[in-house]
Amino acid sequence: MHILLTGGTGLIGRQLCRHWLAQGHRLTVWSRRPEQVSELCGTGVRGIARLDALGQEPVDAVDAVINLAGAPIADRPWTRKRKMLLWSSRITLTETLLTWLESREYKPSVLVSGSAVGWYGDGAERELTEDSPTVNEDFASHLCIAWEETAQRAQALGIRVVLVRTGLVLSADGGFLSRLRLPFKLGLGGPIGNGRQWMPWIHINDQIALIDFLVHENAATGPYNACAPHPVRNAEFAKTLGRVLHRPAFMPMPAFVLRVLLGEMSQLLLGGQRATPARLLEAGFTFQFTDLRAALDDVSARL
Repeated sequence: MHILLTGGTGLIGRQLCRHWLAQGHRLTVWSRRPEQVSELCGTGVRGIARLDALGQEPVDAVDAVINLAGAPIADRPWTRKRKMLLWSSRITLTETLLTWLESREYKPSVLVSGSAVGWYGDGAERELTEDSPTVNEDFASHLCIAWEETAQRAQALGIRVVLVRTGLVLSADGGFLSRLRLPFKLGLGGPIGNGRQWMPWIHINDQIALIDFLVHENAATGPYNACAPHPVRNAEFAKTLGRVLHRPAFMPMPAFVLRVLLGEMSQLLLGGQRATPARLLEAGFTFQFTDLRAALDDVSARL
């Protein structure tokens, strides 16, 4: 297969490239820094700065598109300028991708587009499956809703569209765990706020496996919650991470401090989603990691 990726140099994209290179697939990454693609994603992965670098000849036909591009949502407070960047790096980029797909004579069979469990908003105690509606439409929810709606327009082109609502990805190569390691190592780790908010998590190996599964599952369409079957509360997550790192986990981060420091973005940490992967399980996908302790032990061994 010839697979085109956006966001291919990110945490998930890099792992996907390694996975698919090992399977012998041909990979192209659309990137602002195409000269770095081969180094970050693997020898043999082609980096392009413009989509029109892929011609209209059959040899340039793309079989699948993986759309993961987007500025990190939790890197800094949501100023007006930051919100505009978060929006343009997802919705505007996806609109550009759609325009290019419309121009293609040979269209891909599937578009797998990124999203997040934040689509639901803060779900409190509700169990959230893919059939659940949004609960609270904060900025993160609006962002995911618009991102999904834009990607779904590819259906009108005869392309199968899959929407991957990702939870918190556990990986030794970056992501949110890299931000937690230092405070926990210093003995400053602990629950956030009251610690009761739900944290839908997923091991990076399962994230890669489920995307590969959905690309090849011809009946797969629409949204899929990309998170392990058993979400945990924030307090349990902190306690388990402390045990894995052999560090205490009793230093709470008060909610009011987060609100002062992060403003609107504090909703990401103080809210949560009790999301479960109902549609993936129904489709026959098997998770390698369903226990948080086992997943964190595996990641910790790679650090």
